[in-house]
Amino acid sequence: MDVIIPMLVDGLAASAVIFFIAVGLTLVFSVLRVLNVAHGSFYSIGAYVAVSIGGLAASAGLNPWLSFPILLLSAALTAAALGPFIERTFIRWTYGKPEAVQILVTFALFLIFEDLQKLVFGVQSYYEDSAMQVLGTSEIGGIIYLNYQLLLIALAVLLIVALRVMLSHTRLGKLIVAVVADPEISQTLGINASRVYSAAFTIGVFLAALGGALATPTSGVAPGLGADAIVLGFAVAAIGGLGQIEGAAIAAVIVGITRVLAIYYAPAFEPVMPYLVMLAVLLVRPYGLFGAAQARRI
Repeated sequence: MDVIIPMLVDGLAASAVIFFIAVGLTLVFSVLRVLNVAHGSFYSIGAYVAVSIGGLAASAGLNPWLSFPILLLSAALTAAALGPFIERTFIRWTYGKPEAVQILVTFALFLIFEDLQKLVFGVQSYYEDSAMQVLGTSEIGGIIYLNYQLLLIALAVLLIVALRVMLSHTRLGKLIVAVVADPEISQTLGINASRVYSAAFTIGVFLAALGGALATPTSGVAPGLGADAIVLGFAVAAIGGLGQIEGAAIAAVIVGITRVLAIYYAPAFEPVMPYLVMLAVLLVRPYGLFGAAQARRI
């Protein structure tokens, strides 16, 4: 029990950050049917914006509790600035194109954003931990934990509930569900599918940026963060089944706990654990844990 509780808390905390990466990716795929490689860039940009604004607030001597709305504001600013513009300018014309075209376009965006981040923020690491410091620590099972880790777990659970409520009980959610079910019939019924696509893509950017912003108090931000995030996000989305929100949540928990188990018992395998899990799952269920084969229009 002395080992199980720390592993479980560490695993769930790691799962929360992974889930924020994967859920936006899987939402965009379920609506737009686009494998968005640039999703990792939105994660790192959200982190850079959060660190920049948080650093300015700390330098100005503002109340450290303001770091929490700053994390949320950073994600919202990133989504508002990039979501609609990127979708209308670069993503929209790839709808209905082969997956190879979509991947090439979004990969090109990813490379552009990576270089732009180096030009704007340089190649040094940044760290701003006011949100983590102000929450302090708690003792669970004789082990000291950061309360910020527990907050991440709670936020991940809250996000799952919020997404389900949004999809089931809001006008935007019902429009998204209708477009996902059949875009052509939805447009025939008067639904503006282009606006739904733009809104869904912007929500995906917001979730990626929010994940990056929430991760900065514990891990900071440095060049290469976006590449690490997108590779991990794809692995989790593939394990859960592309387009499956609950699948992404369960896959994130599996990956988070297996990574922690590797850290405890076989540290050399920690970097490859997500991909070993993905390989094992896809060998048994090629469409992921919650995915299913779908008819393809030729």
